[in-house]
Amino acid sequence: MDLFTENAKLNAPLYERMRPNTLEEFLGQEHIVYPNSLLSRAIKSDMLGSCIFFGPPGTGKTTLAHIITQTTHSKYVKLNAVSSGVADAKKVIDTARQDFLLYGKKTYLLLDECHRWSKAQSDSVLSAIEEGCIIFIGSTTENPYTSMTRAIVSRCRIFEFKPLSNNNIELALDRAVQDKERGFGKLNVELTNDAKKHFAWVASGDLRCAMNALELAVRTTPIDKNGKIVIDKTVAEQSIQKKSMSIDEDMYYDMLSAFCKSIRGSDADAGLYWSSRLINAGCDPLLIARRLIAHCSEDIGMADSNALLLAISALIALQNMGLPEGNIPLAHAIIYACEAPKSNSVILALNEARNDAENIRDDRVPNHLKNHQTTDFQGKYKYPHNFGGYVYQQYLPDSLKDKIYYKPSTNGKEKGLVRKKVFKDK
Repeated sequence: MDLFTENAKLNAPLYERMRPNTLEEFLGQEHIVYPNSLLSRAIKSDMLGSCIFFGPPGTGKTTLAHIITQTTHSKYVKLNAVSSGVADAKKVIDTARQDFLLYGKKTYLLLDECHRWSKAQSDSVLSAIEEGCIIFIGSTTENPYTSMTRAIVSRCRIFEFKPLSNNNIELALDRAVQDKERGFGKLNVELTNDAKKHFAWVASGDLRCAMNALELAVRTTPIDKNGKIVIDKTVAEQSIQKKSMSIDEDMYYDMLSAFCKSIRGSDADAGLYWSSRLINAGCDPLLIARRLIAHCSEDIGMADSNALLLAISALIALQNMGLPEGNIPLAHAIIYACEAPKSNSVILALNEARNDAENIRDDRVPNHLKNHQTTDFQGKYKYPHNFGGYVYQQYLPDSLKDKIYYKPSTNGKEKGLVRKKVFKDK
């Protein structure tokens, strides 16, 4: 490493300096990165195929791609979809083909913000991926199934990244404070437990956010008379630019539970009180709106589907108006949800259907429902509109043909609803 590279590394942001180099250092994503997992085995054996990592910012997508380049013995090239074009991709592919043909060496193409690539850019690497000379690793905050071309998605294994837990972030902050080579281990930094928890709480699963806040706090806090840089909760609040909630974590979850149960219990007064109490304490009102949307399907459901529409409208209004004006449509939706008739038939139907899908897994589609009907089918598909809009026929697999998941309640608009499936007008 030359002098300029060494200086650039020393002056890099804390998050970049503390980036893990091995799978053992990697934090979070326990659902895909754990001892002997498919992804871990593939990385360690240098057998990883093309893949796409997608999820929120600061959850380790680029870090895991970095670990792959450190672990494998292949060449790698890193591009950013925002600043690269077709010419850049073709240059990488031409070099990769030569290396593959002459030396049998594969090239990893690491592409940040891969959803920004156009169809032409994506198509330019397809043949190289199929030949095996390029192993494509894309990272994106967008869902690749909707933001990227189907051709490249179909050639990649998709891994979803989730927000890091508070424990993960707190452990990473401890490492940064203690590490003498890459972190602040030589500066005698004291990070109080309250400050550490506040960084993790406000970061909401984004480790980069927490690391940047810690670095700002350390760089701007003077050394005290004991020779320490003390990062307490007050400094943490100033560094991460969000005041801590005036209630502790246990009380926060208790109040959120009370809000949810007030919706389910049809008490509009309590719903308004607990939502206002949470917002006044520093809770993000968007979180309350999202919880309201979930309960409009879970606890109201088909008894009054307008509740769901109003809750979604309240979320959109909050996002566009902010506080305090956004509080009005939120209160409107809370009152409507509380006063609406209640039914949990949607969640019951979903749970039962999901259980059968996971445990029975009968994938044999009835012949008359297949895209291309075979010659040995019994009966033909009946087009409902030719029978006045409804005609009975089997839609579920044979093993589940008589199963009924959705059972209407006797509340609201579900009252008197008769399911045609129950009365088989053959």
